[in-house]
Amino acid sequence: MTVADPTLDLERELLDAGADVVVGCDEVGRGALAGPVAVGAAAVTARTGVWPAGLRDSKMLTDRRRHALVAPLRAWAVGWRVAAVDSARIDAEGIVACLRAAAVDAVTGVLAGLSRDARVAVILDGTADWLSEGLAGERDVMVRVRAKADRDCASVAAASVLAKVWRDDLMVELAVAHPGYGWEHNRGYGSAQHRAAITRLGPSPLHRRTWLH
Repeated sequence: MTVADPTLDLERELLDAGADVVVGCDEVGRGALAGPVAVGAAAVTARTGVWPAGLRDSKMLTDRRRHALVAPLRAWAVGWRVAAVDSARIDAEGIVACLRAAAVDAVTGVLAGLSRDARVAVILDGTADWLSEGLAGERDVMVRVRAKADRDCASVAAASVLAKVWRDDLMVELAVAHPGYGWEHNRGYGSAQHRAAITRLGPSPLHRRTWLH
């Protein structure tokens, strides 16, 4: 995977085009077999300064480095939030609906601390806009989809780090209550060890049952 320094180039483009605040948005846990899907949101404005040193897409950082960035990122962003939807709801409603619900919670949580008159743009990592439908009626929000935004855009990289640390730490805690699946190592993703444990122990209440067939 290509390692690159993020910038605020796209954020500044959107601010120059009339946005008062830009919210970077990224998910973690979409492909996991157990645990929630989480979405992070981190907001910047024209007054936001240089991002914390060492910021990258969360997948390019060690666990120790991600944790070290959390406090600086929370101080750097003008607002941030991580929201999640659990495995039972993922089974009931499907992953896209749950991604949307978590993202709406994260983004609106950030916007709650801002003026209702603020013009908002959201940068969504990926290639599909699954968010705009959920934000309809909240306020006038423009969503810009950008592939590799978690690599290239500082606000999205920040959101990815905050969301990954939150979810990874949760999975380590849940591993204590549900031992044997190796969540402290695999974070609920489908490693060979995890799949073997499901075969041996059966699924836990936190597994996405519809994903196991």
